[in-house]
Amino acid sequence: MWTRRQFTASLTALAQPAAPRPNIVILLADDLGWRDVGFHGGRTPTPNIDRIAREGLELQRCYAFPFCSPTRSALLTGRMPIRYGMVFTVIRPWSPHGLPVEEHLLPETLQALGYQTACIGKWHLGHAHRRLLPNARGFNHFYGHVNADIHYDSHRHMGGLDWQRNGVSVEEDGYSTTLLAKEAVNWIRRRDKTKPFFLYLPFNAVHTPLSAPDDVMFKYRHLPQAKWRVLAGAIDAMDGAVGQVLDTLEREGVARDTLVLFLSDNGGALAQGSDNSPLRGSKGTTYEGGIRVPAAIRFPGRIAPGTRSQQVVAVTDLFPTLVSAIGGSPMGKKPLDGLNLWPQLSGATIVAREPLFFGVKSNERADYRYAALHGEWKLIRTVEQGKIGAAEYLFHLPTDPAEAKDVRDANPAKARELSAALDQWLTLHPDGDILSSTRPHPGWIPPTDYATAVRPD
Repeated sequence: MWTRRQFTASLTALAQPAAPRPNIVILLADDLGWRDVGFHGGRTPTPNIDRIAREGLELQRCYAFPFCSPTRSALLTGRMPIRYGMVFTVIRPWSPHGLPVEEHLLPETLQALGYQTACIGKWHLGHAHRRLLPNARGFNHFYGHVNADIHYDSHRHMGGLDWQRNGVSVEEDGYSTTLLAKEAVNWIRRRDKTKPFFLYLPFNAVHTPLSAPDDVMFKYRHLPQAKWRVLAGAIDAMDGAVGQVLDTLEREGVARDTLVLFLSDNGGALAQGSDNSPLRGSKGTTYEGGIRVPAAIRFPGRIAPGTRSQQVVAVTDLFPTLVSAIGGSPMGKKPLDGLNLWPQLSGATIVAREPLFFGVKSNERADYRYAALHGEWKLIRTVEQGKIGAAEYLFHLPTDPAEAKDVRDANPAKARELSAALDQWLTLHPDGDILSSTRPHPGWIPPTDYATAVRPD
């Protein structure tokens, strides 16, 4: 039997509103190299990005895909992009397809949990049909562009305007990174403060065609190469945008109730001046420099500040991990490939996992690069145009992080094991084309406005 006091206390507890769920902010850089951040010793100071690592957890083994569309799709679905035919390359301006509408996305789960959601930045997951666009995929608000490599100031891609707000084209002056930060800050300030929020902020920086504001780039006039100066200016501007978001969370009084994740969508492009050292390779390769990305996560009171983790984290893990961190569960019907690693990120012991797989097609040649990563071991397979068969190499990452010494002959059983697992993974690709053409058909004409070129039904 309850006493009167216990009964009254229980009624009072039931009458109290449930504590709001934490907010989530994902800050996604484009083509940022392993050593392009300050906390990895980069030549460009990144105090705001470093702050996330200093006040949270640095993910030292975070893996994305070699190109951006596969990474973005894996992040938002929690499923390997090979399952829906988006693993080997990116969505092109002439591509009629996108991330299949049958895939359930992270913002859709969060909307069902009562979140208001915004995508502010680069989409690059399909633009030819309205059902492929962010507003139809779980985002209440969208501002930014749907293709890659837009011009930072004119906001055009191949001559067509690619800048919109919720499906309506916007002609406005300004450097894209600056405009994205302004939109994000305003959206946070004007949000419904009775609900938690999810902000997905995928920058187009530091993707080509790289540019930076003159006043910012002037700070790096001492750098000996012109491409380094431009890259440094673009990184600096993006770091400033990150700082604006972090400062806004503080001013709004929600910093302690907000999980902030920063990462890059793939490795840096060496031709643009990025630095992936000491890792081998670049964007578009399956070496560590192409797929192992700078990443950090901050969640005050839930993650110990100033810590580092050697837990292998794949971009597919982010959906289940983030949803678990805010006390929810993914709501899609299809099984996820990603793991819930929230216990490991919040202090539990590192866990072993099944192999991770990566694949990419060269833009210029009919070459393929694959990788199978399992704990300490990494198998690289290359299939080159004009050559019969495939070449395979095995690396032991703890003793050879630069992937310089092939140890396949000394470890034939491990090489065979990973090669067979890679073969099995490749069978997951659905029927249909392996990839979209990397060159437009001679008859394709770019639209003058990508928003108005969308098929409505």
